Amino acid sequence: MLSDRARLVRDMVRIRVVEEVLADYYRDEQEMRTPTHFSIGQEASAVGVCGATRPEDWVYAAHRSHAPYLAKGGDLKAMVAELYGKQDGCAHGRGGSIHLVDQSVGFAGSAAILGEMIPVAVGSAWAFARANEPRVALTFFGDGSTEEGVFAESLNFAAVHRIPVVFVCENNLYSISSPLSARQPGGTSITRRAEAAGVTSLAVDGNDVFAVKEAAEKAVLQCREGDGPVLLELATYRWREHVGPGWDADHGYRTQEEIDSWMAGCPIVRAADALREQEPEIDAMVAGWRVQFHDEIQAAVAYAKERPFPEVDRLLDGAYAPVTH
Repeated sequence: MLSDRARLVRDMVRIRVVEEVLADYYRDEQEMRTPTHFSIGQEASAVGVCGATRPEDWVYAAHRSHAPYLAKGGDLKAMVAELYGKQDGCAHGRGGSIHLVDQSVGFAGSAAILGEMIPVAVGSAWAFARANEPRVALTFFGDGSTEEGVFAESLNFAAVHRIPVVFVCENNLYSISSPLSARQPGGTSITRRAEAAGVTSLAVDGNDVFAVKEAAEKAVLQCREGDGPVLLELATYRWREHVGPGWDADHGYRTQEEIDSWMAGCPIVRAADALREQEPEIDAMVAGWRVQFHDEIQAAVAYAKERPFPEVDRLLDGAYAPVTH
C-alpha cells in the first residue's frame, strides 16, 4: 500500500505525463482547437492543495485548469474528450480546456476571465457557511489575478463574513509575458496585501508538495472550524509558454537560463529525493508510474477521438437558449 507521501508523488507524475502527451498531440496533430494552458512544472501546487480537501469541498480554477481538475479526481477521459470538442466531454464539447467541470468529485468549474472564479468560490463558501455545512471552497488563480479589483473585493468580503474559502495563488512570476516586478510596486507582496484585508496568509514553496499539503491542511482546517478565510501564495513556475504546448525562451521576456534553473528544482524530482530514505524504490516506482499513466492517457486520447461531436441542432443547449431534446 502506498504511503500518503508516495501517493502525492504518484499524482504529480500522472499530471506531468498526461500534460506532456497532450502537448505533443496538440502540437503535432492540430485536432484540439481549444486554447490550452499547461501546468507542467507546477504540479505540486494542485496536488498538495487538493490532497488536503474532502470530496464535498469545492475547487474552482482559472485558465490553467488541467492540474487541479485531475488532482481533485476529475474524470480523465471526460477531460480529454472536452479538449477534442466531443459530446462526451465534461462540458459536452462546449467549453474546451479552460472550462472543465466535474462536480461529482468537487471540481466545481474553471473559467478564463482573469479573476472570474475568485468571487464565485467566495459565494459558494458563503452558502456553505449559511447552511452550517462543514465544507470549504478553494479557488486557484495566478499572480496576475491579484491585480484585478475583484481580488481585493473578495478578500474584504470573505474577511468581514469569516467565509470558509481558501484563496490559492499560484505565483509563477508572470502574467502572460509581464514579470511581477513590472506590475507590482517594489517592497509589496501578495500575502501582505491579503493580510492588510484581514485574511490569514501563508507564503509557501509551491514546488515542495509536502510543504504545500501541510499549509493547505492548516488553511482548510481554519476555514472548516469557522475561523475565516486563508490565502496561500505558492511560489512556482511554468516550464512552457503561457498558452500552448511550446517553449518560449525565444520570446524575449524570460531566458533559457531562468527556465533551466526552475527545471532543476522539478517538484517531482524534489519529492522523490525527499522520500528516498523512506521509500528506497521510489525511482523504480516513478518509472513504473510513467509507463502506467502514459498508457492511461493514450487510451483516453483514443476514446476521445472515437466519440461524436455535438449535434449541430443542439450546439446552443445551455447557452442562453432553451434546452431541446
